Amino acid sequence: MSGAPQHSLSSLTHLRHLSTIAAATSTTTAWYAPPKSLRQPQIQGSSDPILTTLSEAIINSPKKPLQTSLKTLLPFLKPQDIINLINTNPHSISPDSIYSFFTWLSSPSHPAPYRHTLFSYCTMVHFLCSHKMLPYVRNLINIVVSRKGKNSAFSVFSAILKTKGSQRSNLYVILNSLIIAYLDLGLFDDAMQCYKLIKKHQLHVPFEACLRILNHFMKLKSPALAWDFYKEILEARFPPDLFCFNILMNKFCKIGEIREAQLVFDEIGKRGLKPSLVSFNTLINGYCRLGSLNEGFRLKRVMEGSGILADVYTYSVLINTLCRESEIDGANELFGEMCGKGLIPNHVTFTTLIKGYCKNGRIGLAMEVYQKMLSDGVQPDLITYNTLVDGLCKTGDVCKARGLVEEMTRKGLKPDKVTYTSLIDGLCKGSDLEAALEIRNVMVREAIQLDDIAYTALISGLCRERLIDDAEIMLREMLNVDLKPDDATFTMVMDGFCKKGDVKKGFKLLKVMQSDGHIPGIIIYNVLMNGLCKLGQMKNADMLLHAMLNLGVAPDDITFNILLDGHCKYGNPDNYEKLRSEKGLILDYGSYSSLIASLSKTSKRYNR
Repeated sequence: MSGAPQHSLSSLTHLRHLSTIAAATSTTTAWYAPPKSLRQPQIQGSSDPILTTLSEAIINSPKKPLQTSLKTLLPFLKPQDIINLINTNPHSISPDSIYSFFTWLSSPSHPAPYRHTLFSYCTMVHFLCSHKMLPYVRNLINIVVSRKGKNSAFSVFSAILKTKGSQRSNLYVILNSLIIAYLDLGLFDDAMQCYKLIKKHQLHVPFEACLRILNHFMKLKSPALAWDFYKEILEARFPPDLFCFNILMNKFCKIGEIREAQLVFDEIGKRGLKPSLVSFNTLINGYCRLGSLNEGFRLKRVMEGSGILADVYTYSVLINTLCRESEIDGANELFGEMCGKGLIPNHVTFTTLIKGYCKNGRIGLAMEVYQKMLSDGVQPDLITYNTLVDGLCKTGDVCKARGLVEEMTRKGLKPDKVTYTSLIDGLCKGSDLEAALEIRNVMVREAIQLDDIAYTALISGLCRERLIDDAEIMLREMLNVDLKPDDATFTMVMDGFCKKGDVKKGFKLLKVMQSDGHIPGIIIYNVLMNGLCKLGQMKNADMLLHAMLNLGVAPDDITFNILLDGHCKYGNPDNYEKLRSEKGLILDYGSYSSLIASLSKTSKRYNR
């Protein structure tokens, strides 16, 4: 057979009409035969001339291009014709050939590409699935989902159910691919609607797709949603997985929801699984992060009672919590137990114990642990060295701290901001300002930004050496790099200027503080008040007092005693004894105002 004959528009319309009549006529009625000029060459078994024409074109496509064979038929082809061809395949065309024809129809390779409908796509999906052509199934579903887009889950799901017909396709496979296609496009709400529709129609829940949904929930900040979904699919016979339980526990622990983490842990046994070392360690860590040491140790006993031995991580978590709670002796005892069981502490365990000792001022024991660390062949990292350097600096042993820095440098570890800041702080407290400034210069050369601790230490050291102008330069440098000095830092510099008698610079710094909306505390006002009073500027001192009150800063007894001392020194000599007797007794603004008003009247009478 050489291919389908050419037909006019009227012939094709007549063919379609005859096909409709044939379908509607009873078996006892003879099928109406069209005139010879309109008859199609029939393949054995075919009763629909449209399907016959399509089938012949597909079969003969290697000999004659489809475009040529179907030239007159294509413009008038209806979606139902394609659906009928797929569903009935009256001439047993190979699935590959039908799929190729289906994709060819909608390709842009010919002048008038055919547009498939949702139902023709879904019909082809069932056809491909029934012939185990699963990669093509997924590809076609991806096309449908990408074209239908957001909020299309209901219509696509309904079309899949309606087009199944008698095809032996696997709905489980198709719906699994459908949910995954929505997830891949980021249409999570549609994926969830598909899942709910599957549940509503009491179909088998596709596990691969459900796992993908679960993973999506786990990426969210609310593990409660993931846990609720996981319990739901477990009830739908989703196979329980210890990995999922452990991940969910970990997520609950990270946000401090330890009760929910415990519920997940308890569910492991109910689902026929046994908690692993990871399961126990996750929950132990969760309790310890909240300071529940008793629960942490209880779980360790339960774990060991079930035949699971604690590992380095278990001990490290418990030791870290003991150190954080300043229970250093307990931490040391547990460390000994760990080593006694043949477990080799890692650098995290060693560093945790060293940090605990340093935090509690037991630098000698910290150095002993450090030496054991070296003897066990465990290499300290930058965190270990920084912890020791900071601990030594805080106890005043800066010389040994600098020796450690040289040691770490020889081992190829480069000092960082934490290292240098600890040294600067220690040197400044040890009155070695020159060495501290040298380290500051090293940081500048290495483009390491000083932090507020380093700046504060340097400013403190400069003020201690009465280099107030240099301290102000350092303070303004700090401000220029968007660091905000605290009240204590400002106070040191202001106090330095006031003691020099340069109260104006003190007030300039007050304006700098207030420029970003910061309200200075009472200590700063007392420093400025003291500066004014020592200069005998009592009128300005009283004005400052009123400014404080207007800003809502309440004067304290120190404020009033500073003012009384100023009035004693620079007021009327006859009032000296009266003021001196009141010092330490004036505690509020009302008492102070009454006293000053009384003295003012006395002064006026005396002057008459």
